[in-house]
Amino acid sequence: MAHEVQTMAYVGETPWHGLGNELTPNQPIEVWAEQAGMDWTIESSDVSYYANHAAGGKLIMPFPDNKVLYRSDTLEPLSVVSQRYQEVQPREILEFYRDLTEQADFELETAGVLKGGRKFWALAKTGQSTALKGKDVSNGYILLATACDGTLATTAQFTSIRVVCNNTLAISLAG
Repeated sequence: MAHEVQTMAYVGETPWHGLGNELTPNQPIEVWAEQAGMDWTIESSDVSYYANHAAGGKLIMPFPDNKVLYRSDTLEPLSVVSQRYQEVQPREILEFYRDLTEQADFELETAGVLKGGRKFWALAKTGQSTALKGKDVSNGYILLATACDGTLATTAQFTSIRVVCNNTLAISLAG
């Protein structure tokens, strides 16, 4: 599964991998959150470990420098991070687009969750496009993506790549 898609939603053309929930255009952020699988939160908990005591038995010891991040819906662990780490919630990624879609004629086109919740993104069409030779059309998008596993800082950028999976996200971020 090189695409690493857990859940996603899209408008328009079905992604190459055939996954995701198709939406009609101009759906509210709340519908996108549910259909893209972004309707959960990242929770955190202190890290502790078992230590073998010299007199026998095991002790539970705290590790105060770190915390574990986990999903609120499945309780699945996402990563271990420092106490300084600031979570960006899946819903916050979508909320970034609220004003853009409601007042600036941007249109959400794809959003989803990758790698079990360790990465997530949303992509909106800016309304700008250009026709290339041979009638190919290149659309302008604004991408917002983040990861809670240390593989990606929260990133917002313009791109001409329609992000629908981990592969297209990596290509978009590389260029």
